[in-house]
Amino acid sequence: MNSASSLSPATRRRIIVATTIGNALEFFDFTVYSFVGVLISKLFFPSATPAGQLLLVAATFGVGFIMRPVGGLVIGIYSDRAGRKAGLLLTIALMALGCLIIGLAPTYAQVGVLSPILIVFARLLQGFSAGGEVGASSAMMLESAEPSKRGYYASWQFASSSLGVMLGALVTGALTFSLTPVQFESWGWRLPFLLGALIAPVGWYIRREIEETLGSSGEAEVKRVKNPLADVLREYMGPALRGILLVGGGITTSYTVTFFIPTYAIKQLGLPPSVALAAAVLCGFTGLVVAPLVGIASDRFGRKPIIVWARIASLLAIFPCFLWLNAEPSTARLFPVMILLGILLAVQMTPIITMVVEIFPQHIRVTGMSVVYGIGVSFIGGFAQFINTWLVSVTHSNLAPAWYLSGILIVSSLALIGFKDRTHDHL
Repeated sequence: MNSASSLSPATRRRIIVATTIGNALEFFDFTVYSFVGVLISKLFFPSATPAGQLLLVAATFGVGFIMRPVGGLVIGIYSDRAGRKAGLLLTIALMALGCLIIGLAPTYAQVGVLSPILIVFARLLQGFSAGGEVGASSAMMLESAEPSKRGYYASWQFASSSLGVMLGALVTGALTFSLTPVQFESWGWRLPFLLGALIAPVGWYIRREIEETLGSSGEAEVKRVKNPLADVLREYMGPALRGILLVGGGITTSYTVTFFIPTYAIKQLGLPPSVALAAAVLCGFTGLVVAPLVGIASDRFGRKPIIVWARIASLLAIFPCFLWLNAEPSTARLFPVMILLGILLAVQMTPIITMVVEIFPQHIRVTGMSVVYGIGVSFIGGFAQFINTWLVSVTHSNLAPAWYLSGILIVSSLALIGFKDRTHDHL
């Protein structure tokens, strides 16, 4: 087994490609589901009212997050004992199965109540997989990096999710414009999910060929423990709780900006779906470009200062963006809002991922990161789209999401107090 310092540049590039492809696939699927969710609700939940269908879309989108802590725990322990590569091979196989089930699921008109059960099962399966994916892939990227470039390598975790968002919106938009409404409703919406199922085996093959990093990174010979979770809870409970709060705030921002605002632009502001799709592409492209640059900056200036300034800037920008957009809804206003909030999202979220992974020693790193990320997503950030939709419905205020996001960011930022920044530490 090679140490990180002995890995060639070509090997490091292969590891980046292999570890990020699954994360990109996850967000590709989530983005597609976000945009075709209204159609899916009509096909699989036809008895609900239009408002109820919209809430069911958000709930089904969020239900996958319920399984994230479970998947993070199971796959995290497996990855800390059997290796990062073994965990990553498992997660991408489960992702492929989830995509395949959604792509082939019969509608309510064909099989009745079995159809929504299949959709929910697929979302739970994808959530289980995603819960382990983030921890294993983040750890592998960090462990393959030179000590002075850990932030840059880990930045590809967020960059790949942005790539998935961009490609998901592009594919959905291309199908929407190239097919008739009848064709898209009949079979066209299934194609992105089937495409994801076809891409996954390629990712599995690439992952199979990479080198294992468990026991590398220049760290002392890694010890294997029977129960990594026990070590996390016994020795790292405080840092893990801070990580959960910090990650939860970042994920709330991510799903509000990336998934809710484009839907918000259609439903509340009356903009055409094509504009919302273009806005999502723009936001994804912004994150893809900005994240590696932020990773490089965090290696030089530290993770924590960048997060602090990004949170302050986000709090100052949220209300003006919502007020400006609501005053005169238009493409000319939506696009700059998405770019600005997309930049601020990348600037805060990129170093958060790195800083949390750096908390844990190698023998419990995937378990620790998976638990932090899984709980932060499930109990704080995962239902952001549902909560925002519900708040607008009950308050009849288009500014409700701005209040909600600001409150979450303020509370989440308290976790930075006492959070150790290990940017320049030897792990």
